[in-house]
Amino acid sequence: MNKSFFKSDLFILILLAAAKFTLHLLTNHNYGFHRDELATLHAARNLAWGFVSYPPLAPFLGSIELYLFGATTVGFRVFSALSQAIVMVIAGLMAKEFGGSRRVQILAALGAGINVLSIIQGALFQYVAFDFLWVVLIAYFILRLINTDDARWWLAIGAIIGLGMMTRYTMGVYVIALVLSTLLTPARKYLKSKWLWLGAGLALLMFLPNLLWQIQHDFISLDYQAAIHERDVRIGRADGYLPEQLLMANPFMLPFWITGLLFCFRESKYRIIGFMYLFPVLTFLIMQGRGYYPAPSYVVLVAAGMFVFDRWLGTLNPKPALLYRTLGWSALLLGFIFVAALGLPIAPVNSAVWNINREVHDDFVEQIGWREMTEAVADVYQSLPREEKARAGILAGNYGEAGALDLYGPEYNLPQVISPVNSFWMKGSPPETIDVLVVVGYPDNSASSYFNSCLLVGAVSNSYGVVNEETELRDIYLCQGLRKPWADMWDGMRRFQ
Repeated sequence: MNKSFFKSDLFILILLAAAKFTLHLLTNHNYGFHRDELATLHAARNLAWGFVSYPPLAPFLGSIELYLFGATTVGFRVFSALSQAIVMVIAGLMAKEFGGSRRVQILAALGAGINVLSIIQGALFQYVAFDFLWVVLIAYFILRLINTDDARWWLAIGAIIGLGMMTRYTMGVYVIALVLSTLLTPARKYLKSKWLWLGAGLALLMFLPNLLWQIQHDFISLDYQAAIHERDVRIGRADGYLPEQLLMANPFMLPFWITGLLFCFRESKYRIIGFMYLFPVLTFLIMQGRGYYPAPSYVVLVAAGMFVFDRWLGTLNPKPALLYRTLGWSALLLGFIFVAALGLPIAPVNSAVWNINREVHDDFVEQIGWREMTEAVADVYQSLPREEKARAGILAGNYGEAGALDLYGPEYNLPQVISPVNSFWMKGSPPETIDVLVVVGYPDNSASSYFNSCLLVGAVSNSYGVVNEETELRDIYLCQGLRKPWADMWDGMRRFQ
């Protein structure tokens, strides 16, 4: 490799990204799998061109991690941690596109590295981590398109949109935003370019397998999205959307991303970037989306803001310039401390910091107690008489429980889990010979309508005494005798979570 590379701006950015990647590798072993990860682990072992909850790319990446590293928390989170490390490099490159020096590129990379959602997603395996990267890459390729006036960048944009649509359907909002932003800015000149249309065709071609899967399954994901959205609105998950925008980039980065947004709208050349932020934010607001949905957009705004900040410092006398530069670095340091405490899995369970975390998000709480839940179910199953074991099954009413029982169940000689939730339901109705069920995840004995009898025989708990969804759905029932054949009940049992 050319020795000059090790002195380049890019090498410095890669070093910063490697530091963040290493930080995640060193901390991602704490706690356990998140409920979403348990469901994705199941999908990763049962690959298809689509799943009820999401497109197929994240499970496919998860299957590679399973092959390489096994079912460990650190191993299963390698790609998500890597994706967020790459975001730092791209942020630095975006700052360079705005005209920033090496110092500005470093500031932009660090600003991206302490993005609240980026830190959290580096500590989990969720499709959100990869969606985050794709949105940031689209912004970078748009900058390259603008600065080089090379229409071939539309091919790169189309490829990333294709990956995005195979990762998360909210990418469609960014596609619409890109169309509107192109029409409202000088970038509309590219409508006459074959490369724009080739990029659009490439995106569609990449998304086609999942689209065909959706057609074959009556667009089941639309039913799922509608049900989940109705639930989120009903329980108030969208209520804090606007205040959460102040949190997403990191509160200490607020002056920078606002400055960056104003800069993009003032400069006609970069106005498309401003609209690419504004349209998704307004769309998700109108649609009553979750507050973290537009989080990737703040990366490019912070990069622009860092450039403007540094340019402004150049107009000041040395003493005030030093003062404001010190304040800028202090903001980054305080932002890191804030986001590390909030988003890294480092606080001891039930400590003061842990309890603060649980008030902000439930990502850590939902990583506690899965193996203990499996053990509690196994105790009930193993207590059954041999004759009943031969026709017994495990019924889980929650995708986290289903995923945990699917992962840990074989260690306890449990039969394959039965669950009517999300993609578990698509496996089809159980054999009619199964009429003895150990049931978990159905509150208030709600599963009793399917069986002749249901008795409370156990409870889910964890050694930390952490209250989470599993301890709230704590009851374990033993149910016997089908009121109807499984084939007649299965469609009516379907649940979206």
